[in-house]
Amino acid sequence: MLSLADEQWGLVTSQQVEATGIAKSTLARQVRNGVFERAGTGVYRLKGSGAVEHLELRAAWIQLDPATPAWERSAAQGVVSHRSAAELFGLGQLPADIHEFTLPQRKQLRRSDVRLHRARLDDADWTRRGGLPVTRPRRIAADLLAEREDPGAVGQIIADALRAGLESSADVAAAVAPYALSHGFRSGDGLGLLRWLLELSGDPDQATWIAQAARPVGRGDA
Repeated sequence: MLSLADEQWGLVTSQQVEATGIAKSTLARQVRNGVFERAGTGVYRLKGSGAVEHLELRAAWIQLDPATPAWERSAAQGVVSHRSAAELFGLGQLPADIHEFTLPQRKQLRRSDVRLHRARLDDADWTRRGGLPVTRPRRIAADLLAEREDPGAVGQIIADALRAGLESSADVAAAVAPYALSHGFRSGDGLGLLRWLLELSGDPDQATWIAQAARPVGRGDA
């Protein structure tokens, strides 16, 4: 049980413990004795396991599929997305009071602090950060535009991602292109939408990023 917790940021679920052959009563006794503390419904944290960033988000993610260990999961068991993904990357300033995840199938979780989105993610749509599966910044921007989030806030997330070298502006333009028409641009005009979003961010390098996005594929610097 302790080795399992060590591999999951000090977290275990009752189902994972039972799968190892340990009785429920043993876990209950460990909780009473102060070895573990409750971190959510069916999720427990090893006391003294040290500070972990985004612990509540991790516990909510673990709870999405409580029987499967963290290292065996794929996107099918849930990917951190939307505002939660932006916070995990440290992008923008949108508050992430609700833990947001994207799954390919419908799922219900009785938690008021969790929001589940249904979508199929390609391998190029997500990566891992801090051991958690998380949508890439370009997908974050697209998802937030689809949710009609504040364009200025989305522009800041994009600018932060470009400045950190997490994305190319061309890839971001392609990702946001499906939402150009709904934001007043010509259908598919991802470059125009990206230009506007970066203008809203006020970033001094916006012209450079737009020039890079507009450069034809395969054309290097002169």
